[in-house]
Amino acid sequence: MSSTTDKASGLANEAIGKAKQGIGNAVGSEKLKGEGAAQELKGDAQKALGDAKDAVKDGANKAAAAANKNL
Repeated sequence: MSSTTDKASGLANEAIGKAKQGIGNAVGSEKLKGEGAAQELKGDAQKALGDAKDAVKDGANKAAAAANKNL
């Protein structure tokens, strides 16, 4: 997946996780609250992965640009 796809999936999972937690609170379902918390954490991890991919890509681009300057 691309960094943008990871970030978008992460945002979606966070939103769905928060919604599940809210519904779980409203209906008194510990299972639904737990599922929501897990999904929200999954979303956080996906967003972090997307950010890491961006950082690696930026670093590689800067290194390539520096190498080309020296030529």
